[in-house]
Formats: sequence, structure tokens, C-alpha cells
Amino acid sequence: MEQTFIKYPIGIQNFERIRREGYTYVDKTALVWQLANLGSYYFLSRPRRFGKSLLISTLEAYFEGKRELFEGLAIADMEKEWKKYPVLHIDLNAKNYNSKEALLKILNMHLERWEALYGDEYKDRDPEERFIHIIEKAYKQTGSEVVILVDEYDKPLTMNIGNEELQDEMRSILKAFYGVMKSADRYIRLGFLTGVTKFSKVSVFSDLNNIDDISMWDRYIPVCGLTEQEIHDNFDAEVGKLAEANQLTKDECYAELKRRFDGYHFSPDSIGLYNPYSLLNTLNKQKFDNYWFETGTPTLLVKLLKQSNYNLNDLTDGEVSGRLLASVDGLKENPISVIYQSGYLTIKGYDKEFDEYKLGFPNAEVENGFINFLLPLYTNQRQNPSQFNIARFVSEVRNGQPEAFMTRLAAMMADTDYRIIGDAELYFQNFLFTFFRLLGLYVEVERATSDGRTDMIVQTKDYIYIFEFKLDKSADEALEQIETKGYARPFATDQRPLYKIGVNFSSSKRCVDDWKIAGA
Repeated sequence: MEQTFIKYPIGIQNFERIRREGYTYVDKTALVWQLANLGSYYFLSRPRRFGKSLLISTLEAYFEGKRELFEGLAIADMEKEWKKYPVLHIDLNAKNYNSKEALLKILNMHLERWEALYGDEYKDRDPEERFIHIIEKAYKQTGSEVVILVDEYDKPLTMNIGNEELQDEMRSILKAFYGVMKSADRYIRLGFLTGVTKFSKVSVFSDLNNIDDISMWDRYIPVCGLTEQEIHDNFDAEVGKLAEANQLTKDECYAELKRRFDGYHFSPDSIGLYNPYSLLNTLNKQKFDNYWFETGTPTLLVKLLKQSNYNLNDLTDGEVSGRLLASVDGLKENPISVIYQSGYLTIKGYDKEFDEYKLGFPNAEVENGFINFLLPLYTNQRQNPSQFNIARFVSEVRNGQPEAFMTRLAAMMADTDYRIIGDAELYFQNFLFTFFRLLGLYVEVERATSDGRTDMIVQTKDYIYIFEFKLDKSADEALEQIETKGYARPFATDQRPLYKIGVNFSSSKRCVDDWKIAGA
């Protein structure tokens, strides 16, 4: 029997190349037709490597009238005219914007290319003047309205978060440049901008206030990313091969894909989406791994967390207003919006009455990668990695060795760089968040809420651990609380050995200075 192979378009963002060279394409063209025919100006925010560039490229091929590329796709039965329009495609992704001149250089490159087609009479003027002149000339020369596609509109701004002076310079340039689309509206068929983050209308889009932000529109949620049904429809045989390669049943394999890569929700109660980059890499390499996270670590986000003295508990335990979630203009006070828009958090719930969102990690890949990236920030792992080895720590928890893993836990917090830590109480809280989450990746962890339950219960196949943490008190007080509150009572009939562990953190020493173990 002849074996068939799928060509996965990993790293290929050009629709024409995908179609001509036989790469697999998951049909999104019904939504492309709706975008093209039901509106005029759009903005879409999605995390990196989520398919934004491919969407832009698909729109470009559609508006250039390349009908042959769409044979067999949904749009072939929807579109009747296949009219050709002049397309101005701006890609701001592949550039290091370390100066105002770097941005002007990339804009100038695009402008010169278009001026070669439509005339360069305004070549010595400012970018926005040249842009509007090109739009008008393209319309008059072709007799067709102009299509403007901007990929990663925000890259110059996100690369300079924290550098307010340079960011303000670039914001001023982009505001005037993008604002041209409103001034030249009579010549424009469609304007479409994509990016990771949304800078509010006050800062960037104030001159383009006729744009529809479709980032949270239910109709367009599946336009980027992959739904579970799309995976079944397009990759079922390949999932079977992945299952066989990893000694899983097909159902188990689907469940593991879902656990690792599903869970992105861009509006309340919307369908969940899989990260396409991780999914395609997993199917192609027949191996589960953290592909998306490893292509770009959240260095910027960690910097923002430190600058804002952010309490990590609020990442998953707090509520966020819709206004804050929709814009990244208030990063100094709260970095949550850029963390969400970058794909490290997703919508888990929504209170319509108060317009508040509950956020959480979308899947195991993101949580695992994010927590492991945060770990060196709140431990001394960088100075002496051998003192804390995750595998050894988890092994000690699983094998009933509380004294060993408490010694290791104390070592984690010793000799940490206080310049990085900042406020001692906040550091203590953030360390516990990181510790709980890290441990929860490997064993069952129940985290306390404000109702008086213990700080942490850890259960393995063979053991139960009840933790109580104190700040500037004593391990005895922590153990006493476990006893007086009866935290162990729910496990009275459980046959597994149970350990009660009281831990005290010293704000002056900034470390675990006392712990006691009782039980078993």
C-alpha cells in the first residue's frame, strides 16, 4: 500500500505558495469572503504565529483576482466577479525598530515600490503625504478602489515598550500614516490591519476612528487558529499516526493535543482554538513539545511584571475590566492586557453586568513554558542550578520525602538577587504562585481561596501533603492552624500517609527560615 505524506506549511505564510506547491490548507475562505464583502475597515489582534500573515496573504490573492488559487475552496462558490484591485501590502514584522529612522526606512521601502508603479511626484514629502498620493494615483490609473493590508501594524511599538520617548516618536509617525486611510476613504475598497496588541484609538487609531475591531467578534473568531472540528476534518489520519508513534489510542492522542494546545478563547463563550504552529509541528515531527513557546520567550512580559510590581495571583485569580483588556496603553500600572493579547492568557469567564473578564492560561504548553520562564526570577536557579532540579523535587514529593524537598525548597529561595525581587511581601506571594503552578504541572495541587482553606494540598498516588505558609510568623503557628482549622479531616479515611507542613518566610532574610513537619 502506497504511503501518503502531508506537506505542512510550517513557517510558510504565503497563500499562493501554499496552494501552488501542494501544502495543506485549512479552508478559511468563507470567512475571507465575508470580511471582503461585509465591511470596509478592520483590525484583528491575535498572538504571534496564529495565522495573521497567512490571512493577509489570502486577502491579497483574493483582491488580486487570482481565481485559480481558490479552486475547490468555499469561496469559489461564493464569489462571482473575481475583480482585480490594486493592493498595497505593508509588512512591518521583519525589522528591528531600534530607532525612528528604522521605521522610516521600512515605510520608505514600501512607498518606493508603489511609486515605481503609480508615480513618484511626491517622493520628497513626508510618508503620509506620499501614501495618500499613491492611493489616489492607483485608483485613477486602474479605475478600481485600493485595498490596503497592514501586517503586524504594532511591531515598532511593541518592540519599544518601556522606551517611552522612542515609542512616542513612532506612534506619531504611525498615527499620521494609518490616518491616511480615513482621508482617502473614497478611493479605498478595504483596509485591514493585524497585530498582537491594540493601542487605543487615542494613541494610534485616533485618525482612523472608522475601523472595526473584530478581535472579539464571534463571527470571525475562527479566522485564525484551528478548531477541533477542523483538526478532525483535515488531519485525522495524521493524528492516528501521531498516536501510534507515541503509544496512544487515537482518542488519547486527541485528548493530549487538546490539553497541550487548545483553549484559546477570544470572546466569552466562543469556540476554543488550537495554536496552529504547535499543532502542525507536533503532527509533522510526530512528537509532543512546546513548539510555540520556544519560538519566542516572554522577556518583555517579565520585564513588565517587574516594573509594575505585579502580583502574579492576579494573572488567574483576578478580574479584568473590558476596557483594560482591550488596550495596552496603561502598561505601567497593569501589564495584564499585553499578557493576554500576546497569547499567554485567555478568556475563561465573563461577568456581563460589570464587563469583567476572568483570565487563565489557555493550555499546558503555555502554562508550563511561562512558569518555567518565571522560575529563575523568584529563585536562585541562575546562580546555582544544581540546587534545584525539578525532576528531583517532584521525585521527592512523589516518594514521601518531605524533609528532602523542603530543604530543596529553602535552597530555591536562598541568595536570590534582591534587586530583582523588589518588595519582600510581593516576592513571597509571587514565589508561592510560581511554586504552586510549577508543582501543579506534575502532581495534583489544590490552591486555597479566601474561605479559610489551607494554602496548598498536594496529592500524589501514594502521599498527601498539607501546607500552610506564613510571613514573619513561625512554622509552629502554621502547623497550629492546620490542626485548629481541621484541614486534615477530609482525608481521615484515606489510607495514604499524610504530612502536615508549616512553613515561615522571613521578610528581613527574604527566605524560608523555618519549617516543621508533622504526621505520617
